[in-house]
Amino acid sequence: MSYLALYRKMRPKNFDQLVGQEHIVKTLRNQIKSDRISHAYLFCGTRGTGKTSAAKIFAKAVNCFEPDDGQPCGKCDLCQRIDNGSDMNVIEIDAASNNSVDNIRDIRDEVKYPPAEGKFKVYIIDEVHMLSSGAFNALLKTLEEPPAHVIFILATTDPQKIPATIHSRCQRFDFKRISVLQICDTLKKYMKNENISVADDAIGYIAGVADGSMRDALSIIDQCIAFYFGEAITLDKVIEVCGGVDLSVFFDMTNALFEQNGEKCMEIIENIVANGRDVTQFVNDLITHFRNVIVSLAVSDNSTALGFSEENAQKYREEGVKVDKSFLLGLINDFSALQGRIKYSSNPRVVFEVECIKICNPVGGENIEQLKAEIRSIQKKIEQGVFSPRVSVETEKSRSDKIFDGSSAEFVPKPKPKAIPEDIKTVLGQWRSFTEVFKIADRTFLLKVKPKFLEDKFYIVCSAKAQFDRVSRIKTDIEEQLSIKYGKTFNIFVIMEKDFDIKCGEFDMTGVQMDFDIEDEINSKIGADIIWDD
Repeated sequence: MSYLALYRKMRPKNFDQLVGQEHIVKTLRNQIKSDRISHAYLFCGTRGTGKTSAAKIFAKAVNCFEPDDGQPCGKCDLCQRIDNGSDMNVIEIDAASNNSVDNIRDIRDEVKYPPAEGKFKVYIIDEVHMLSSGAFNALLKTLEEPPAHVIFILATTDPQKIPATIHSRCQRFDFKRISVLQICDTLKKYMKNENISVADDAIGYIAGVADGSMRDALSIIDQCIAFYFGEAITLDKVIEVCGGVDLSVFFDMTNALFEQNGEKCMEIIENIVANGRDVTQFVNDLITHFRNVIVSLAVSDNSTALGFSEENAQKYREEGVKVDKSFLLGLINDFSALQGRIKYSSNPRVVFEVECIKICNPVGGENIEQLKAEIRSIQKKIEQGVFSPRVSVETEKSRSDKIFDGSSAEFVPKPKPKAIPEDIKTVLGQWRSFTEVFKIADRTFLLKVKPKFLEDKFYIVCSAKAQFDRVSRIKTDIEEQLSIKYGKTFNIFVIMEKDFDIKCGEFDMTGVQMDFDIEDEINSKIGADIIWDD
């Protein structure tokens, strides 16, 4: 006999073997025992959750010559014929390829004939949502009032596409996704029966990749067994077959993103692609990794929500302590949106790299996550004692600018005097050269704004909202750089041009000196050889 795929070989033969659908099993068995069998059922659920298996078991149970407590015996001729697909009373139809009106008319013509053997003729229509509108209409009357010897079981992965007229004529059963723990327990039992050695962490990884589908899990492990025939199946081997990556890579990527280390992110992506891994699958796994870190902090050790080993749970908790939770939530949002873009991209790697660069190097805009990333970067610099990476100060000079605090045995910065109007005027005259300490993106904005002096205050006047937002965001940096360059404390006010004009008018009405032509004033005091910005 030719080889039988593992998911077909391990297909449940009775209700007790159906995994993760106890609520449906109990209802169907009670209907059989009490002889309250309906004429039409609608089985809904994602792939690989047992819809077709449950339909076949139900078909055996209602026709079995010697049922036991609502279960098929599995030994009589009728049960065995249904198991091997040779029974004429159980008709399986694939609606994806038989979706026309003529196909349904054939069913209507056939249902009038009673079963050759057994009580019921059972029609199992798989992927019923693929039927055409005309086919659904042709099925309506037969589905509502079929002959007493006919049972319809409609299976679908997309119940939203089922017309309400069909829906209302059926008893609906929703099949749940099978939990990771249930898949793990089932796979261990199957592998023991097959006398195949599979590591627990390998089974756990397969259960996670299967995403609630027992059929997917069996297909993956079947492929692993074929690839490493005669060998013990380890986690690394499963990852190799699935095109996944080792768990440590996800921790490395998370840390690189949190530390805004774009170079490290690019190295990780390069290694992933070089090893033939699928970028789309890596992004999916990365989102799951972020989720696992958050969940490990939120639930107890014995919670079923963990879905992974205690050893991995401890690693996730350590990562959760290191990385801010709000940052992880932001990453989940960013990479979930990235999933949609990658799906329709001809070059997923580029899209993924750009997203990582954006996270590591926040740019202008109103994205709250980018603002949070900038705040985290500033906080990190403060914690490390690095207040301005753009300015290099020798150790001895740095110490000379500090005073000794005996209570803490530390050198603390000397308080700097506040800038006076003459200092502000000097800054205005040297504004262009001062902006050179900023990165090009910030300097572009600072060269477009107008520094002004009014009422002994230092204003940065912005003509556009984008300028105002950008300068407001780097205001602290500007004050810090001014303090370093001129040895004085500056207090800057960022203002829109229209608001500054109003302030000038109010200042003039009080009889106090109005805003003057700052270029002429400074030229007369510090020299006329100044190149002014437009």
